[in-house]
Amino acid sequence: MKKSRTLVISDIHGCDQELIALLKEAEFDSSKDQLILLGDYVDRGLRSKEAVSLVQHLVQQEHAIALQGNHDHRFVNVVAGLATSEEIAKFWDKGGVQTFASYCGEVVAGSEEELVNCSSRIRTTYSEHIRFLKDLPMYYEDEHFIYVHAGLNPSYDEWKMQSPCDFLYIREEFYTVDKDRGKTVIFGHTKTVDLHGSPEVWYGPGKIGIDGGCSFGYQLNGLEIMDGQINRIYRQKAKVESK
Repeated sequence: MKKSRTLVISDIHGCDQELIALLKEAEFDSSKDQLILLGDYVDRGLRSKEAVSLVQHLVQQEHAIALQGNHDHRFVNVVAGLATSEEIAKFWDKGGVQTFASYCGEVVAGSEEELVNCSSRIRTTYSEHIRFLKDLPMYYEDEHFIYVHAGLNPSYDEWKMQSPCDFLYIREEFYTVDKDRGKTVIFGHTKTVDLHGSPEVWYGPGKIGIDGGCSFGYQLNGLEIMDGQINRIYRQKAKVESK
């Protein structure tokens, strides 16, 4: 059955309480609403473990669609022992300390021992989280919109052929270039405060940015779509201090 409303949310980053509050404010009902989450469930915020559990529940029990973000991808690689030294350094620097603390208790950033021990514990105790994040898709598409975490590479006319790195990491090359895709691209990854100086939703030519920077102390945005049109924006202020 086709859902009458679509709700789109991005970059939760351990802010599970804000997500719960936003869904409550929007009166989310999975029998009528299609929820789409654009990735980055871990890092920076204090409750990554709880956020992943919540997203997993929403996908498995409430028929939500969840995409993979670059932080989710890096977390999986780190825990699986597949991360490069550069990825490990970025993990520690970009909020991985908070993620490991969520799963393992207080950790020391940069500690090889902490990395090995906490990764082992997560693989053993939370293996379903790792499998869940690893298997998330890179994009979703409906009749009106394309949904991705970071954006689409304008060098590709067939955008589905772009690399996973583009789906997860692209920034300026995407949002500064006007390329008609026939549908509006809804994305997260780049905070809207970096796009127009405000945590409010950003509208560009053929694209909409919705990352309100919740884990940086701003807000979680929820985009409501009905009949192919943006109908309303829900906002939930962050419960964390700005970083």
